[in-house]
Amino acid sequence: MVDLDRIDRLILSELQQDGRLSNQELADRVGLSPSPCLRRVRRLEQAGVIEGYRAVVSAKAVDLTITAFVRLRLASHEGATVDAVEERLRALPHIVEAHLLAGDWDYLVRIVTPSFEEYERLLREHLRAIPSLSSIDTTFAFGVTKPVSPLPLGPASGHA
Repeated sequence: MVDLDRIDRLILSELQQDGRLSNQELADRVGLSPSPCLRRVRRLEQAGVIEGYRAVVSAKAVDLTITAFVRLRLASHEGATVDAVEERLRALPHIVEAHLLAGDWDYLVRIVTPSFEEYERLLREHLRAIPSLSSIDTTFAFGVTKPVSPLPLGPASGHA
């Protein structure tokens, strides 16, 4: 874990809001000159605190209007089986998130498709073909009440 001070948290908050900020704009917003600001950003990148930068694309605008949350339960939890399942989940482009769970279900995946027919095809041809699945449970989302949000960065653990 990286020790983050108040300035680091400000930098992270600003970049979560707008990852396209120029270094000058970022430095102005967090109260640093450009060189120290850039050094901090590079340190955060190298430490793995900043994992990358990406555009947020509207699913609706690219005709991916169906969102399904799918819970999966495995019949076997042997290492090779789990590895094979996770490899299959990562290989399917319509699966945009996959989470390993504790409790009754083993995985929660978020799937986006352009239609219910495409979801059914994905289910029949790909999900049901995953070895060792004992149950699949699907819930369709009709809307988004809170989109993916910036992480809540609590108070600084260090100083600055």
